[in-house]
Amino acid sequence: MVHYIKGSRAILLICMISTVFALDLQGQQEGSKIETITFEGTEKSDNNYLIQFCHSKIGDYSSDSLLREDVQRLKNIPSVGDANYVFDTLSETLVFQIEETKTLLPIANFGGVKGNNWFQLGFYDSNWRGKGSFLSVIYQNTNMQHGGQIYYRVPRIGRSDWGFSATLNRQASLEPLFFDEGIVNYIYTNHEVGLTAIKTFDFGDQLEFGATYFIENYVKTQSLLSDNLAPSALTQPKYLSKVEYSSNKLNYNFFYLKGFYWKVALQNVYTIADQSWFQSLQFCGKHFIPAGKNGNFAMRLTAGLATNNDSPFAPYVVDSHDNLRGVGSRTARGTAQFFVNLEYRHTIHETKEWGVQTVTFLDFGTWRRPGGSLENFFGPSQFKQFLGGGLRLIYKKFHGAVLRIDYGVNVQNVLQRGAVLGFGQYF
Repeated sequence: MVHYIKGSRAILLICMISTVFALDLQGQQEGSKIETITFEGTEKSDNNYLIQFCHSKIGDYSSDSLLREDVQRLKNIPSVGDANYVFDTLSETLVFQIEETKTLLPIANFGGVKGNNWFQLGFYDSNWRGKGSFLSVIYQNTNMQHGGQIYYRVPRIGRSDWGFSATLNRQASLEPLFFDEGIVNYIYTNHEVGLTAIKTFDFGDQLEFGATYFIENYVKTQSLLSDNLAPSALTQPKYLSKVEYSSNKLNYNFFYLKGFYWKVALQNVYTIADQSWFQSLQFCGKHFIPAGKNGNFAMRLTAGLATNNDSPFAPYVVDSHDNLRGVGSRTARGTAQFFVNLEYRHTIHETKEWGVQTVTFLDFGTWRRPGGSLENFFGPSQFKQFLGGGLRLIYKKFHGAVLRIDYGVNVQNVLQRGAVLGFGQYF
């Protein structure tokens, strides 16, 4: 009988505590109900577009943890440089305070390594009409070859989870192709038109699938090799179909990043002339880790596997602009690739408008020669390592406004080295 009384008291005490806690929580919720959501500081962004990135809705009860997550999601939008929130308990109004960045920018971009110089002119807007659409119009000149692109991307149509992208492109460049007897330079042009559907599953998770029709042209320039060893010209109309999935879990604080991003893409190319098929599978992953107040570790892994045709027209290139800073321009081609880029970015000067970073990097990787074996993937002649440093000049008021210069040296052969200029972070 004694034990029964003690147990009953314990149960009664637990019930009383639970009831008080529940009533207290209910009182807090009733005092923090959201009746109105507004945005301050927005000049261009549409409020209906911004609200899609927030957990908090009218009628919900406020939560500090969810509101902090909403603020970070808003900061991850290209048009938002900084964000904060204020909750007025008297009027039950939630106010998101937004500091917008400029997204309609002129393009005066350039880059170069020995034997490959290019520049771009045009404009782009990553918040077209204030609803998160992307529009770019670019003219590009590569070694006096004329090209350009019109690209339009709508991630979401209205409040739906569906969007689309469309592109009209002319690519032109001087491309070295690698034959057993030597290197032959071609003037390469690619005219294409493409359309892609976009399905958004969650914040940052997207599935894309679409098709592109394009025509590749190769015209041989002056060559020291016999004309019989390489075709003088080649025209190939092709169809490309693709499906890709990406997950973007990056958190932005101006030019500091934290989190990861990855994308996997499968492509099928059909050549009309010989009715042949070509497949490729590509993976790209990025990871960013803050280091103290001013540091940022950055890592990128790129891997690809394609149909192993013994052809000089292989899809993957080894190039200073793409994967190995300092290696040069289009130094090799392959049907498989594996590259890793490691950086430590350290801010040495920062104001409200400007930032200056030093960068230390290590780039390394390998590739499979066309028709070659994966057994030789990590052979000494294939595996390359480049160590170097660089500088970043960043204007914080414009999204992505970064001027960079890097200088890389081959660890195995210090005579192979070079500078790489460009606009935007390397990755």
